[in-house]
Amino acid sequence: MDMHEENSYALQDSCGVFGCIAAENVDLTDFGLANNIFLGLLGIQHRGQESAGIVTGDGDLIYQHKGMGLVSNVFKEEDIKSMKGFMGIGHNRYSTMGSSKLVNCQPFVVDTAQNWIAVAHNGELVNADSLRQKVLASNVGLSTKSDSELITQLLSRRPPCGEPEGANWRARIKMLMNDTQCSYALAILTKDGIFGVRDPYGNRPLCVGKILRSIEHGAMECVGWVLSSESCSFPSMGAEKMYDVEPGEIVHLTRKGVSHLEIVQPLRAEDPSAFCIFEYVYFARADTFFEGQMVYNVREECGRQLAVEARADADLVSTVPESATPAAMGYAQTSGIPYVEVLTRNRYVGRTFIQPSTRLRKLGVGRKFGPLTANFVGKRIVLVDDSIVRGNTISPIIKVLREAGAAEVHVRVASPPVKFPCYMGINIPTKEELIANFLSPDELAKHVGADSLAYLSIEGLHSAVRKGIRSNNNKQYGHCTACLSGKYPVELEW
Repeated sequence: MDMHEENSYALQDSCGVFGCIAAENVDLTDFGLANNIFLGLLGIQHRGQESAGIVTGDGDLIYQHKGMGLVSNVFKEEDIKSMKGFMGIGHNRYSTMGSSKLVNCQPFVVDTAQNWIAVAHNGELVNADSLRQKVLASNVGLSTKSDSELITQLLSRRPPCGEPEGANWRARIKMLMNDTQCSYALAILTKDGIFGVRDPYGNRPLCVGKILRSIEHGAMECVGWVLSSESCSFPSMGAEKMYDVEPGEIVHLTRKGVSHLEIVQPLRAEDPSAFCIFEYVYFARADTFFEGQMVYNVREECGRQLAVEARADADLVSTVPESATPAAMGYAQTSGIPYVEVLTRNRYVGRTFIQPSTRLRKLGVGRKFGPLTANFVGKRIVLVDDSIVRGNTISPIIKVLREAGAAEVHVRVASPPVKFPCYMGINIPTKEELIANFLSPDELAKHVGADSLAYLSIEGLHSAVRKGIRSNNNKQYGHCTACLSGKYPVELEW
């Protein structure tokens, strides 16, 4: 994943990880391990569209298949059938460190003195450069620029003095977590099971679920366990979410069940957790649950708060489909202005932010939306969007609406201005490319062709996110707003 890579300009999510293991005495042919992982990756396809990979194992042998492109293009029926075993992990990738090439496809697999290991990583190490030098100084070669390969090599080291030898992966994982505290969610496959790991700040998401099967008289039995970046991937295989992996937690999935091994605290114990708040704003799928609440409901609450902070005189409220739709609905409910669709989306055009070049991204905007002219001719529109990075996307949309007969277009953004780069897994551009650093809301409205423009405040976003969080033994949930506030949860390596 690569903030340093040339031509890495778009606002991009990092990656998605998935793992699955069958329970004991389960018919593996009926269980369909590789197919479950395939379905899981389809469910989190939005987290990365450059490449996909699956590694499965039976305790001795491993089977793997990787390729460039979408999950449905990388894996054919014969690929799925050839992948044997009772456990496996998968990965969808968008590069933030390491270019978009086959050599960087995950999961990474290496042989070690303690048997093989496969690693799938979501996030970006804030101290990757110094760790790279540490690995190279120990006479270990690296074949890519990916910090995910770096994690794999660090996990392959001998455990600290005093720790037992052998396949003591728990000790190695703790050593990794002490070396680098942010940012990662990991699915680690060994011959004995799957480890799920979330960094001590909880910056990237990870959750555990169980696969259920109907038996006699309507009862259900557990036939396996799953690990995923998002819970939205579970229903397609008959799984349900059990819980979020806690910040700093190590969990172990075996054929007997799920074990909570340990929670590694931040080196500075007073530091709060720092879950990426942009997961709620944009990156996660709307039906995903984080911290006990559904993402859709948080986005709807953002819209309600936005209507309180930035009401506009208008005839209708609408949205830039689809991630902003819940916020637009919330805005309409609170403002009392009716919600009416003004744009239809071509579902066969991918997310514009995830295209790796500016030229493709701009072309995607032009292909992506069509005006529902009869719904808004002569009307004043409140157009709700989830975020503005450069202004490249919203400007042509406003132009389309005006040319189709909109009387006014008032833009309301259901998140604060993005002003700072992210170094923890979201490839947000440099400050010089972020338009909010140079134009006030009024100036930006003029720049994009809107009659007015307003953002949700940082306080409003915090309020919307925290409102639905369920108490967990009085646990204090913290959220990273570095891209909005410039306050990073950890010290950065320059």
